[in-house]
Amino acid sequence: MGLALWMIRPSGTCAVLTIARMTDEASAGRRAVGFAAAAAGRLGRAGSRRLTTALGGQERTRVILLLASVLALASADTTTVGASAIQLRHDLGINNTDVGLLVTVTSLVAAAASLPFGVLADRVTRTRVLGAAIVLWGVAMIWSATAPSFGHLLLARLFLGAVTAAAGPIVASLVGDWFAPSERGRIYGYVISGELIGAAIGFSVTGGIATLSWRAAFVILALPAFVLAWLIFQLPEPARGGTSPLLLSGAQAPVPVTDPGEVGDQTTDAQRIALERGVEPDPELVLTRDPRRMGLLAATRYVLSIKTNVAIILASAGGYYFLSGVQTFGVEFVTKQYGIAQALSTLVLLVVGAAGVLGVLAGGALGDFLLHRGFLNGRILVSAIAATAAVVLFIPAIFTRSPLTALPYISLAALALSAQNPPIDAARLDIVHPLLWGRAEAIRTFLRTLAQAFAPLLFGAVSDYVFGGGRSGLQWTFAIMLLPLAASAYFLYKALRTYPRDVATASASASAGLANAV
Repeated sequence: MGLALWMIRPSGTCAVLTIARMTDEASAGRRAVGFAAAAAGRLGRAGSRRLTTALGGQERTRVILLLASVLALASADTTTVGASAIQLRHDLGINNTDVGLLVTVTSLVAAAASLPFGVLADRVTRTRVLGAAIVLWGVAMIWSATAPSFGHLLLARLFLGAVTAAAGPIVASLVGDWFAPSERGRIYGYVISGELIGAAIGFSVTGGIATLSWRAAFVILALPAFVLAWLIFQLPEPARGGTSPLLLSGAQAPVPVTDPGEVGDQTTDAQRIALERGVEPDPELVLTRDPRRMGLLAATRYVLSIKTNVAIILASAGGYYFLSGVQTFGVEFVTKQYGIAQALSTLVLLVVGAAGVLGVLAGGALGDFLLHRGFLNGRILVSAIAATAAVVLFIPAIFTRSPLTALPYISLAALALSAQNPPIDAARLDIVHPLLWGRAEAIRTFLRTLAQAFAPLLFGAVSDYVFGGGRSGLQWTFAIMLLPLAASAYFLYKALRTYPRDVATASASASAGLANAV
């Protein structure tokens, strides 16, 4: 009995020690997890504070993030189709041309629908229209996920294109009214970065899910749409004409214009420089009537009579045409051209997307910087140089077979391609009367989207039927499609000659409008 107790006692002690050790280890694990969570929380709060400070306050940050999220949602949807191309072809029995058609019909319907949304942007409460449109986005994405055949999926994409058209004209009009002219290039950089972040989400997150189920990818993409719509509904409607922008924290509120002979707060930096240098406006284009009373056809004729605006539309069409092709077939091209797995190709495109985000931030800020230094053509010049650099850098990226060699070229090319957009978006607001911003952007969106809409279809058709498909087909297709990108640089260089006079004309139109209003 004693021997038995003696033999049991050590094992019991060991059990107690083991339990104590396990308890200590569990406590240490909980402390480590708690420490990590606290550290992550502190980093998150610090990052949030820095972002809020950089963007100029909580209200400005909320507006910028929500507008960027609107563009991110649309971009994520487009890239999800491209990232799901292999699975769509397998499940629905389609080819590259059919995949391109899915994106094309969405863009074509969006182009047509952008015109009535442009009219609404100039006349109704924009935040409510945009919020309602985003609710319908979510519905259309769920409809896409449940489509039993290619025909049903195509019909769902038609509906989706109609409601996504609200983004372009309404976001442009809101940016013009919410933010001061001196910082619009930088603000556009933040907002447009949403397109690239959305593309990254489409390539990586929903694209990765699509490898398991493309239907699940569309459902998961639809869920944030309803949250975003609710947040958009909470935004206040800004005053029209850019007279009451959201100011930096601590900045003085703008003084209302009382003298009808002064342009006042509607004068942009570019317009002020043009006035100081005595640039003469085009007397035939100076508006002497209320732009709000112009019908869509009259507004279209007027907007397309502004030479710089036409050049910007053509340049934007060339850039977005190429970008649309990359969004649709980028994953497949990287996978086949560089001989890497789809998961790794997605990682490559994420690196490229990060370079693109840096490009939009740098392009917008640089254009504003040059304008602040008195260089009237600063924004247009930044865009022209960026477009030229993009063409040059894409050439070696397309023809090399090594992913390590291609990555620097692709990244720099994406940076340059993205850098051209914020400056020209800000420049557009300098050459158009504030009460025409919505319709002017709708017209630009309509014409640009027509080119953008055909990109996936033409990329797919040229790859399949001209160059025989496969890796070589995509490679030569991407090379040929650099021509529209080169054309965009050409049009931007032409805009350097017309921009100063068009800026002066917009300033004179705003002054005439104020004088007639009194």
